[in-house]
Amino acid sequence: MKREVWIDWMRVLACLMVMTVHSAEPFYLGGDGSLILTQTDARWVSFFDTFVRACVPLFVVASSYLQFPLHYPTGQFLRRRMMRVVVPFVIWSVVYALWWGEPVDNLRSLLLNFNYAAGHLWFVYMLVGLYLLMPMLSPWAEKVTKRELQFYMALCFLTTLIPFVRAWVGDTPPVIYGPTGIPNPARYPLWGEASWNAYGLFYYLSGFMGYMLLGLYLRRFVGELSWRRTLTIALPSWLIGFAICFFGFLVAVETDAKGLYPISGPAGMAAIWETTWINDTASVALMTIGWILLFRKFTSSGRFFQRILLPVSKASYGMYLCHMIVLVAISGWLRTTFGTGIEGMFGIWTTPLQIVGTALATFLATAVFATLVQRIPRLGKWIVG
Repeated sequence: MKREVWIDWMRVLACLMVMTVHSAEPFYLGGDGSLILTQTDARWVSFFDTFVRACVPLFVVASSYLQFPLHYPTGQFLRRRMMRVVVPFVIWSVVYALWWGEPVDNLRSLLLNFNYAAGHLWFVYMLVGLYLLMPMLSPWAEKVTKRELQFYMALCFLTTLIPFVRAWVGDTPPVIYGPTGIPNPARYPLWGEASWNAYGLFYYLSGFMGYMLLGLYLRRFVGELSWRRTLTIALPSWLIGFAICFFGFLVAVETDAKGLYPISGPAGMAAIWETTWINDTASVALMTIGWILLFRKFTSSGRFFQRILLPVSKASYGMYLCHMIVLVAISGWLRTTFGTGIEGMFGIWTTPLQIVGTALATFLATAVFATLVQRIPRLGKWIVG
C-alpha cells in the first residue's frame, strides 16, 4: 500500500500537540484540584491548550484512514493491532504503576483501569475499543455510498452539540466523586437517558465514532484539494472551533474567579472549565477538520522526511506512552528554576516559555529514546510499538 506521507507529518505533529496539552496542565491544575495563579496564566493556558486541543482526534482519524475498512482478515488484523498497541501499553502501565504512588495498590488497580497518575493512558482503551468495532463495520464501510456516509457523519456531528445542550438546559450540576476520586458532573438526561438507562438515542453514534467515520470519508471520497479550496474550508472551521474553545474556557474561569486571583477549587471545577475542550464537542471537531485538511497538503518526502520525520512517526506511539515521565520532571524543574506566574523570571512570558519549553524538550527526549529503542532487534517493538 502506498505510504500516505501526510499521515506521518500529522502523527508527528499531533504527538507534539499532546505534549503541549500536558505541559499546560500544571498552570490550571495544582495541589489537590484546580489552581490558576493569575488572569494572565488563564489566558495563556486557554490559548495553548485550545490551539492543540484536536491532537487526540487527529490520531483517531489517522488510524481509521489507514486501517478502516480492514485490508486483511479479522484475526490477522486483531493480532497485529494487539501486538502493536496492547503489549507496549501493558509494559508501560506496569512502569507507571512502579514509578509513581504505591506500587502494590497501583498494580492491583490495573485489573480494573489505568492508574490515574498516568492519565494519558485512557487513550489506549478508547483506541482498542474502536479496533474491536472495525471488523464488524468493515463490510458496511466497503459498500457505503458517499451520501449515506455523509448522513451518518451528520448524525455524529449532531452529538457533538450535546455537551452544550446539557449545559444550557440543566442547572449547574453537582459533582459526583467515584471510587477513583475522579469527578464526573451529573448528566442532565436527554432523549431516552435516565438514572436507570445511559443508552440514549445518540449513545451508539457519539464519542470517537465520528472521527473513525471521518477517516473513512477522507479515504474514500475526498481527493486532492487545491490550496484555495483547502483554505476556504479549513480556516473558517478551525477559527470557529478555536473561538468556541478559547472563550468557552476563559468565560468559565472568569465566572468562578469573579476577578479575584489566584482561583482554586476541587478537580471538578477544572472539569467544568474544560467543557468546550472535550474531544467530542463541535468546537474540537471543527478544529480537527481544519487541521486535517491542512495536513493533507504536507507532501514533502525528501531527505528530512526519510531520515528524521519518518522514524519519529514510526516511534510516535512509544513516545506517547512514555512521555509523561519525562514531561513531569522537566516541567517541575522549569517551575522551580524560573518561578511561576507574572512573578517568575520572565514576567508575563514565564508561563508560555515554560509550556513551550517543556513540550519541545519532552518531544526531543522521547523521540530520541523511542527511535533508539525501536531499533533493538525483536525486543524494541514490544516496548514502543
